Amino acid sequence: MSNLNGKVIIITGASRGIGAAAAVECARQGAKLSISSRNAADCADVLEKIDGVGGEAFAASCDVSDFNAVEQLVKETIERFGKVDAIVNNAGIVDPVGLIEDTDPQEWARNISVNLVGVYNGIRSALPHFYKQGSGTIINISSGAAHNPLEGWSAYCSGKAGVYMMTRATAHEAGEKGVKVFGFAPGVVDTDMQGIIRASGINRVSQLPRENLSPSHEPAAAIAWLCGEQSDDLAGQELDVRNEDLRKRVGLPAIA
Repeated sequence: MSNLNGKVIIITGASRGIGAAAAVECARQGAKLSISSRNAADCADVLEKIDGVGGEAFAASCDVSDFNAVEQLVKETIERFGKVDAIVNNAGIVDPVGLIEDTDPQEWARNISVNLVGVYNGIRSALPHFYKQGSGTIINISSGAAHNPLEGWSAYCSGKAGVYMMTRATAHEAGEKGVKVFGFAPGVVDTDMQGIIRASGINRVSQLPRENLSPSHEPAAAIAWLCGEQSDDLAGQELDVRNEDLRKRVGLPAIA
């Protein structure tokens, strides 16, 4: 269990799913949160849950594909809380799901703009502040799709593969400047995104029974743990919530 007292953490795409669960868990452990969604009003339930665990947070509207919007989110966080200790680049989309010849080019490009350019925008906005204070943590939400191509997911797999290399490049540049960088694959989690995947009926992931999906509190616990000092020795790596050594350190049960 980590202790995040005094930490200030930004989580993008935090209105639901893994981002929402991670925000509540980080708040429960004492962090102050800046959470975002394309519409800040969508974060109302998450803010209520954060308040329920005694946390402090604010929500902002932010399209992560817009650099100016992400930069403004970081600036507003510093104005409110005085600093930023970590940014979790969680916002992501799976659409368009379909064979390449059936996809809409604009939707395909939008996926890359959110899933890859959005991560760059988060990193680019946070790094100057991390360098100035000599510390900071970047967590980029990755996926097994970064390494395993699946039919119907050409955009998603390509974007996540880019995030993998973005994580490595950032760690190479920033690792010796006090910044910890992680890629984190949360597994197949029971979220709204999985509902879209099931409805598509494309590839083996869409066939997974809902009861076989992981609960969102597991990756949330791992994200909170990565934001603390106990993860220092793993900096620069891409980690997977299904790794038993990581689960043991985070305090998650072994996979049956």
